[in-house]
Amino acid sequence: MSAGQERDPLAQPDTRFNTLNGWTWVGCYGGYYLSADLLQDQGFEHGFFTRRWQGRDPDVLAAYLSAGVSVHRPQQVHGSRVLEASAASGPPWPEADGLVSDRGGQSLWVCGADCTPVLLADPDTGHAAACHAGWRGVASGILGEAVALLEQRGASQSALVVALGPAVSGACYQVEDSVADQVIASVDPNLQEGIASDDPEPGRCRLDIRQAARAQLIGHGLRPERISVCPLCTVSEPDLFHSWRRDQVKAVQWSGIVAQAPL
Repeated sequence: MSAGQERDPLAQPDTRFNTLNGWTWVGCYGGYYLSADLLQDQGFEHGFFTRRWQGRDPDVLAAYLSAGVSVHRPQQVHGSRVLEASAASGPPWPEADGLVSDRGGQSLWVCGADCTPVLLADPDTGHAAACHAGWRGVASGILGEAVALLEQRGASQSALVVALGPAVSGACYQVEDSVADQVIASVDPNLQEGIASDDPEPGRCRLDIRQAARAQLIGHGLRPERISVCPLCTVSEPDLFHSWRRDQVKAVQWSGIVAQAPL
């Protein structure tokens, strides 16, 4: 938490329990959200919220992470555009699928219902980024764009820490071969193993989009041990997560991170 920021006392966690390796459920008066230990250990307030927070948007959710922060979110379009957070300060929200902080006290938000929420943080400068990474975003390089913008703010690739939140798992994500080909082509050839697997239906395969995102980040110079992948699958956990692939209903859960950079 950056200087001058305080956690809302009503949002003060009263319970933390770890049932997932490297991930912690944080309990507060509003409910539970998921936290990546890798980001939390570096002091970055963040949360991957579940469907049980339905009806509460980032204007409300931000207070559960840190009091007095500004709220920034894009109008997501399944692309690779990443904006400075200050360009996404209020409605109408600009079309993009990623945000990078340009000062401290900003909370950055993305939403999804099977696509991967990706939160990135630089412990050295305090800057952060949030990306909505579906297959189109990964294939078109949204994560590399976010890393490049963080580098422009003084980050080094090897220092970055990243959390890939709940998303559709490879076992549950059947796609056309042409989709997998586009995603795999965006990854370093030496890191492509395990991204796609066989499917019994001709012309289709199973795609592990989080594995692809992780491999892409490693290809951009990030250290594997500084990338945390949530083991939860949105399709397989109906009590916790909305899933477009499972329900064909337009509903999302939010994920956000607070930048620590100087105000």
